[in-house]
Amino acid sequence: MTLGQTQRKFAGLIGQLLVYIYSKGYEVTFGDAWAKTGHKTSSNHYIRLAIDLNLFKDGNWLQDTEDHREFGEYWESLGGAWGGRFKDGNHYSMEYEGRK
Repeated sequence: MTLGQTQRKFAGLIGQLLVYIYSKGYEVTFGDAWAKTGHKTSSNHYIRLAIDLNLFKDGNWLQDTEDHREFGEYWESLGGAWGGRFKDGNHYSMEYEGRK
């Protein structure tokens, strides 16, 4: 799959993830969805294949990796890579050329 095809797939799957999160009574705001700096050199944020989601429940910001576990595991079931596997719980990405 080309980078562009992977980016379009990623965008659609993020839509599914957001619907799932909201269906469970949570809300989100977007953190880094695309970045030019501030991440490791090989970050998928730089190629539009990663997003950080700020998770909220009843108005409270949930910052722990464990707070994202249900959604991270759902994301993985869709074919994504979840940052909770490397201590970055609010990170949701798609693997591309070995990068997560």
